[in-house]
Amino acid sequence: MKYTDKVMEHFLNPQNAYSMDNYDGKGYYGSVECGDYIEVYIKVKDNVLTEVSYMVYGCTASVATSSMMSTLAKGKTIEQALKITEDDVENALDGLPEEKRHCSNLGVGALKNAIKNYQGIEVSYEESIF
Repeated sequence: MKYTDKVMEHFLNPQNAYSMDNYDGKGYYGSVECGDYIEVYIKVKDNVLTEVSYMVYGCTASVATSSMMSTLAKGKTIEQALKITEDDVENALDGLPEEKRHCSNLGVGALKNAIKNYQGIEVSYEESIF
């Protein structure tokens, strides 16, 4: 399996990978069957995601897509962050192998769940798995 240089860069040097204290929102996403799992933490000020961090358990693609999601979301308004798609993450990484494309769901799903948590919207179990 061949990964792009950007995927390897984010895998070897993940951005914003830490557990955040005093977060404003926290979201989960993952699949026990797949073995990939992520928690995303956000801090919000004046409707802007001022800080986005995550803790991820998974493969090379899971780490890289989580890292890229965090860099794409940081500094965005809530509305802009909610519009980030799996394709945006994959394109920013210059692509993923076909069998790893589902990994881009991890960060995006957890980010959306963290925003819902911040907004006081309850997230169902079905919205937290893929």
